[in-house]
Amino acid sequence: MKYALILPDGAADEPLEELDGRTPLAAAHKPNIDWISIHGRQGTVVTVPKGYLPGSDVATLSVVGCDPKRFYTGRAPIEAAARRLAVGPKDVVYRCNLVTIVDEKMEDFTAGHIRAKEAERIIADLNSKLGNERISFHVGVGYRHLMILKDAVGTKVEATPPHDIPGQPIARHLPRGRDADLIRVLMERSQDILAHHDVNEVRRELGENPATSIWLWGQGPMPKLERFRDRFGITGAAIGAVDLFRGVAVCLGWTLIDVEGATGFIDTNYAGKGQAIVDALDDYDLVAVHIEAPDEAGHMGDHVEKTKAIEQIDEHIVGPVLKKLRTFDEWRVLIAPDHPTPCSHKTHTAEPPPFCMAGTGVKGVLEEPFTEANAVRSDLHVDPGHELMEYFLRFGRNA
Repeated sequence: MKYALILPDGAADEPLEELDGRTPLAAAHKPNIDWISIHGRQGTVVTVPKGYLPGSDVATLSVVGCDPKRFYTGRAPIEAAARRLAVGPKDVVYRCNLVTIVDEKMEDFTAGHIRAKEAERIIADLNSKLGNERISFHVGVGYRHLMILKDAVGTKVEATPPHDIPGQPIARHLPRGRDADLIRVLMERSQDILAHHDVNEVRRELGENPATSIWLWGQGPMPKLERFRDRFGITGAAIGAVDLFRGVAVCLGWTLIDVEGATGFIDTNYAGKGQAIVDALDDYDLVAVHIEAPDEAGHMGDHVEKTKAIEQIDEHIVGPVLKKLRTFDEWRVLIAPDHPTPCSHKTHTAEPPPFCMAGTGVKGVLEEPFTEANAVRSDLHVDPGHELMEYFLRFGRNA
């Protein structure tokens, strides 16, 4: 059996007036995804357990079959795994966003989607001026970076994801808790360093948002996930640009496959990702691909770009993957957004997202296009969400 897992991050949404009451998923021209839904099963999955924030970290763990209640330690340590950073057992890793704060409000949690080369220079300068034997900053992807704080296990800090507070005053969302003073000081000192940084001077001249501050959040010690092959007996490979997904893959023991031009944004190389998964299916039992574009469009509140992203995924990834899978005697495919990122909210919600699957042993039930509303109408609702993976792999195979 060959398996393909396709994760269109944040693709689920809510009905929009601009789309005549449809969601981007319902409005998109997506014949290949709809074929999977019509000829297979669709339903909903609770990817965010009660009491957890609806982040891609928690939701992605659920989608790949890991119970967040057992394995979740924080977003940043998962990303550290992707970067193969040396993190000690007593160390805590923080996500370090480069953000734009204007008039004490969160103007832009991506600092204008700052370019990699610009971000590298900023992180290097921050590490030079703020780093020491206990604190180190590490380059990630785009605006997403990391900070390691040594000997910090057991510290109590509550931190808000910056993408949850667009346009809001930052004062009530700053890190808090008995050990938050150091974190707040680092954020404040970064603002002094970045105020007249040459990268920002150029960005201002170009009319782009400058990186005015770091924002520290998503912290935790390194997780210990069960190896996918040990648990399910199948080999895996993963294709994706963002460190969160890549870190989960590393922790699961999946092989990482790089794709030139994969950006973690709406301009990603869809066709390259599609070809990579097609090629990898010859060598691995399961190949997973993550596409960040729908989530980024949702955060921008741009339903046009979100709809386009879903259509690009359908044409350049799902279409070629379906064609390849049909060359095997036994196969299955699963389309699983991790969470909704409604354009009207510009942030994640905990509403159970839809999913659809098709292939060997999966019989059609509802036989309707893949939409949030149709998924709710179906007879398949997975709770807890981490059970979806086992259902996908073993349903109808003497499980």
